[in-house]
Amino acid sequence: MGLNVMAQTEPIVVDLWPNGAPNDNGLTGPEVKRDPQHVANVSQPQLFVYPAKNPSGMVIIQCPGGAYMNLAIEKEGHSMADWMNHQGITYAVLKYRMPNGHFETTLSDVLQAVKIMRQHTQDWKVNQQKVGVMGCSAGGNLAIQAATQYTGAEDRPDFSVLIYAFTSMNPFINKIMFGENASQDTIDKYSVMNHITENTPPAFITCSADDDTVPCDDSIKYFQALRKFKTQASLHIYPTGSHGWGYAEYFLYKREWTQELEKWLREIMK
Repeated sequence: MGLNVMAQTEPIVVDLWPNGAPNDNGLTGPEVKRDPQHVANVSQPQLFVYPAKNPSGMVIIQCPGGAYMNLAIEKEGHSMADWMNHQGITYAVLKYRMPNGHFETTLSDVLQAVKIMRQHTQDWKVNQQKVGVMGCSAGGNLAIQAATQYTGAEDRPDFSVLIYAFTSMNPFINKIMFGENASQDTIDKYSVMNHITENTPPAFITCSADDDTVPCDDSIKYFQALRKFKTQASLHIYPTGSHGWGYAEYFLYKREWTQELEKWLREIMK
């Protein structure tokens, strides 16, 4: 059963690019905290790492959602830390850069996060074959990007956890991700459905049937694409809940999805 408590320990903060990032999203000025839940204008990406006290070796890197315009970093990020730690999972919240029309910066952040976690094998008792990515909404899309567009063994996730993740592209999202005048080639390059192969890692997928922001059809299509390649995948669709529930208590099926994920993680990484 998922725990209903907030994290009690302070995370270890790790800069993704201490010597400077290899690319730039064009954003300037200070980071903006819009409310207790959301941050925006992120230009300095970081990992907030919560090491498990009794580590199993598993790592989950969580990518909060926010339509690639901000990050719901509490409800879809830090609030899950104690729950993950109690399962022996070392948990890391990724504060990634907004694409601002430069999606290569956002993708490079999540792949760098996977590399960093694998580099701390001794510090956090990381099993290099148990490093996964997780995300909600746009963060779920970013998790799929990592699972389908990794560059090699160092940054390939071993599994993904996708919570009301979007896979379909539309003019609004295209503008945010790739800019005003993005070519079709660029859009195709980062369209996750174009990059699923037999090497795409297993996925746990969940969403609500009444989600009008990201239709559950996106989750179904990704599940079906994985099954086409005989990749292990688990799909859970709940009848109500709409969009954006994260780890919130108000979601009627919180107990169900958290328990199902716990079981899946135990089985997939045996």
